[in-house]
Amino acid sequence: MVPRRNTRSTGAPPRHVERPAPLAPPVGIRRYEAGDAERLYEAARESLAEISPWMPWCHPGYSLEESRGWIAHCEVVWHEGREYNFAIEDESHAFLGTCGLNQIRPAERVANLGYWVRTSAAGRGVATAAVRHLARFAFRDTNLVRLEIVVAVGNAGSHRVAEKAGARREGLVGDRLVLRGVRHPAVVYALEKAAGGRR
Repeated sequence: MVPRRNTRSTGAPPRHVERPAPLAPPVGIRRYEAGDAERLYEAARESLAEISPWMPWCHPGYSLEESRGWIAHCEVVWHEGREYNFAIEDESHAFLGTCGLNQIRPAERVANLGYWVRTSAAGRGVATAAVRHLARFAFRDTNLVRLEIVVAVGNAGSHRVAEKAGARREGLVGDRLVLRGVRHPAVVYALEKAAGGRR
């Protein structure tokens, strides 16, 4: 990976994320590249049945053009400091899913943390490892101090990921999520930057 750059200025965080110490499984996160459009599309189409109930963007008609549009969007909002989105990959650079920080509230230094993993990579600890990498990025390379993971009550897999990643369950919030026009109760989990700058 490209060596970490000094980001204490007002510039955006580094383009590539330095991989932390190895975790099991050996999973890394990196910024999207233009060539990821087809890999993202294939992963989403493979995972439609599992992801679609919780992520409305992943619909039966999801297209390669939408995938390209998402990657272009990610580039713009990264430079604006509004979102930080990543591809998840393994040692062989296989595309396993995505994760990111969005809904950033600068005044409060809080962001929403989201993730999904393709069906063929599910159940192997991939999402948990990605969340840990993403939290390190957030607390090391941005000024964020709190990350919230909001999970629909019925999304058992995402609950397990949040808990295994060390997020603290803060409670149930009624009608917090709106999925395809229907409100759903959700559980809020939180990861917070530890005193002294490390987590």
